[in-house]
Amino acid sequence: MHTVFRIDEVRKLDKKSPLYQVDLKLTSDDDQQLRQLTDRIREESSGSTGWYRMGQLLLKIGQFDKAEELYMALLEQASDDSDRAHIYHMRGMMKNNKGQYTEAASFYEMSLKIKQKTLPEDHPSLAPTYSNIGLVYNNMGDYSKALEFYEKSHNIKEKALPSNHPDLATSYACIGLVYNNMGDYSKALEFNEKALKIREKALPPNHPSLATSYGNIGGVYHNMGDYSKALEFYEKDLEITKKALPPNHPSLAASYNNIGVVYDSMDDYSKALEFYEKAHQIFEKALPPNHPSLATSYNNIGFVYDNMGDYSKALEFYEKSLKIREKALPPNHPELATSYNNIGTAYSGKEDYSKALSFLEKALSILQKSLPPSHPYIIMATNSIDNVKKKM
Repeated sequence: MHTVFRIDEVRKLDKKSPLYQVDLKLTSDDDQQLRQLTDRIREESSGSTGWYRMGQLLLKIGQFDKAEELYMALLEQASDDSDRAHIYHMRGMMKNNKGQYTEAASFYEMSLKIKQKTLPEDHPSLAPTYSNIGLVYNNMGDYSKALEFYEKSHNIKEKALPSNHPDLATSYACIGLVYNNMGDYSKALEFNEKALKIREKALPPNHPSLATSYGNIGGVYHNMGDYSKALEFYEKDLEITKKALPPNHPSLAASYNNIGVVYDSMDDYSKALEFYEKAHQIFEKALPPNHPSLATSYNNIGFVYDNMGDYSKALEFYEKSLKIREKALPPNHPELATSYNNIGTAYSGKEDYSKALSFLEKALSILQKSLPPSHPYIIMATNSIDNVKKKM
């Protein structure tokens, strides 16, 4: 391990001076928290080396523009189809993270086409590409297409892997996610429980992927309106995440956030705020100031104030969220539509219907560019606009 220091103490030299003294403490190789962190970094960037690993880490921390710059340079230097396929795959991942779903699908398909030239149709290397294309279609709301590609990926994995392999669990979880989005909650539970069953057998009891399974099942129960069950599984998720990851890891924030969502749905707004704020504090420490997850955090806090009828407070947080998203995301990203929609809703609550209409129409315009016309979000946005027009 390279030399790593902890910040022990920060002191201002004197009241008039802008200089600070920072005391550093050398960590040892057996530092438990450091080892957990480095193990997690290795796990999240596994399968990559050198600059490719750097690109993967840039994607993980939301530095999409830097990642794109790096992959463009790597593409120019690529000497064979294998490297090109990998770079196209990673650029697809980057475009998906930026909400540019059509471009993401295009890059993934370019990667797939290269691989299909030299590999048999059931080669394990094709499975991740099929899976990621499925993810893009899921994000676009084209759930039948998403299932088609997830199932192609799953069929390959079933042939290539033992029945309790963790990658099969991931595959089941992805299919469960699509069914959850389709509102087929019994199917969603079925596949997420298959994933959990494998992970319970294959992984140690405090593995983060087990926490993910509990979180996914909690999400299904939340959508079913069974909030006590949702809390039960989200709390299992949180318990593992606390043990498995450092205290400022973004995944821990996500666990707090999920519990906040349930309390929000239960109209327990003080509890919802408590958990949302715990999540937000972690995001502020762990992420760069314009990271999309911070925007989501501001949005969630705003949503609680919105539900409480405190529309001014809601707007304050919605606007913080929007400010980040406008900097961090491309102009037609669906999360921008979410921000515009929520601001529009808050203005409607304040009975400022002209402003409400302006923001709701911005939201609809973005959604129409990135989602199919029958998508529920487009229907909801259209209905919101109609409702505001009736009040004007």
